[in-house]
Amino acid sequence: MNTELSAGEVVFDPKLFVDSLPGRPGVYRMLDREGQILYVGKARNLKSRVSSYFQPSNVQPKVQALIAKTVNMEVTITNSDTEALLLEYNLIKKHRPRFNVVLRDDKSFPYLHLEAHHEFPRLNFYRGSRKEPGKYFGPYPSAGAVRETLQQLQKLFRIRNCDDTYFANRSRPCLQYQIQRCTAPCVGLVSKEHYARDVGAAIKVLEGRNAEVGEDLARRMEAAAARLDFEEAAQLRDQLAKLKVILSQQIVTAGADHDADVIAIAAANGEFCVALMFVRAGRSLGSTTFFPKAPLAELPEVLAAFVVQYYLERDAPAEIILEQDFDEMQLLESTLAARLSHKVRICSSVRGIRARWLQMMHNNAEQALNMRRLARAGIESSLEDLREIFDLEEAPHRLECFDISHTGGTDTVASCVVFGEEGPLKNDYRRFNISGIQPGDDYAAMYQALTRRYKRVRDGEIVKPDILLIDGGKGQLSAAAKVLRELGVEGITMIGVAKGVDRRAGQEQLFLLGQDTPTILPPDSRALHLIQRVRDEAHRFAIAGHRRKRAKRHNQSVLETIPGLGPVKRRELLKQFGGLQGILRAGIDDFIQIRGLGRELAEVIYEHLHPGR
Repeated sequence: MNTELSAGEVVFDPKLFVDSLPGRPGVYRMLDREGQILYVGKARNLKSRVSSYFQPSNVQPKVQALIAKTVNMEVTITNSDTEALLLEYNLIKKHRPRFNVVLRDDKSFPYLHLEAHHEFPRLNFYRGSRKEPGKYFGPYPSAGAVRETLQQLQKLFRIRNCDDTYFANRSRPCLQYQIQRCTAPCVGLVSKEHYARDVGAAIKVLEGRNAEVGEDLARRMEAAAARLDFEEAAQLRDQLAKLKVILSQQIVTAGADHDADVIAIAAANGEFCVALMFVRAGRSLGSTTFFPKAPLAELPEVLAAFVVQYYLERDAPAEIILEQDFDEMQLLESTLAARLSHKVRICSSVRGIRARWLQMMHNNAEQALNMRRLARAGIESSLEDLREIFDLEEAPHRLECFDISHTGGTDTVASCVVFGEEGPLKNDYRRFNISGIQPGDDYAAMYQALTRRYKRVRDGEIVKPDILLIDGGKGQLSAAAKVLRELGVEGITMIGVAKGVDRRAGQEQLFLLGQDTPTILPPDSRALHLIQRVRDEAHRFAIAGHRRKRAKRHNQSVLETIPGLGPVKRRELLKQFGGLQGILRAGIDDFIQIRGLGRELAEVIYEHLHPGR
């Protein structure tokens, strides 16, 4: 059981507090005057670790800054180092203390998923918790990498990727069969045995057993030629050629059974970048980068914190290769092994190909850090130009932009995108489904979206922007200003971004609230380029949300809206009539012939499909 100790409400005396601590493992928390957690740390020996902060010889800048703000401390005594490690991780994740290294990017990585429950399993893109039955391959660094691999496998082995509902209701092959990306198992154009063989070959490729697949294809090609089945032999020859092309494009790094993550780190001007490469089944699946929040931290501390936070959140491969050691390596190894039920090796002293991996990732981290610095410098210059152009007291730090998207007034969606000094803040993006307005009324849609957003700003739930950009002219700007006046939100510079006479980029008219004449910036203005970028991002985000909403509505079968018609009866109708068009041509007497459909339900179906008749 954990035991809580605190310095209490009295004046914090470091010496007395340290004297009261036991020499046991645990977690300590440093608090400021408001009781906010400044820093969370763990220790095998609380007494020794906490006392080190108050030694006169400890003059590290981070320690000095931390002690200057600390007015209270709390500790939790744990039964083991492992408990302390997990508690520290959970507290950092929950409170995100300002002096801790915090991994801000908690995205999930995509996988390829082979379903196990179907007699003709499909291979598809998957992101989320891996609780569904089947085999998973990955992780991949991006959705694009998954889709590229999936496309290659479909060309090579023609495995289906349609969902089960679509598969169950086909009466003829779809376009995927016509372009030779599927063998059409939905209509029986391939046997279960042949399809299972193709699935097995795809699994072998994903597992790095490429030589086995090549040998099998060559053996089958020779056998087909020997029995004078030249058509099948030609197909297998082409398949073997495609396999060789795909394998020539892959970066093969090690043995087929080798799974590893390779992690390197670079630092510059107080910023850090961690580069991570995924090696699975001996192939590099690609790399990605992270930029941990790490004020006043040293590079070894950042690397250690990243590894702990990253792998206590996700599954780990058999090997994790790092640029340098850190204190908790063995503890993390044992913790991950217990959680994952397989051994995890964390190492840094490597040679040969592993050393080349580390060097490659270190170069990637340095390049990403440099590109981030250049991008930030460009944005900061653009923000400073905005300050000068609109005579602001200081350069803005946060911009928000709203846009509306719909088709003929239907499926209306409003978007809100946020930019800061580092560029787009995608975690702060929001979409608003608009309802209860006259179709096509963009003013009402904007009013509704802004009201919902800025109620939260008024209540202090979200950060107030310095500049609010509205896609539109003086009318849209006035409608937005009305919302902020009603809510009592002040201190925001509002700018309407209207298209020019020819509606071409570079001719935008910028309307500052309260200003009659628009500001027209030269086409090469950095401030204009930033505004265009933010406006276009809001437009893209709104259109994406609108299309998703529209597609969801259109993809819903009209049969799903009929009361009393469940999934079993829907499938039977589609099967008997060959699809929706056949159902639409049928009459009440035709429906009655379907088992389980009485006259009452048949009449309901007909009336629902033919209203007004």
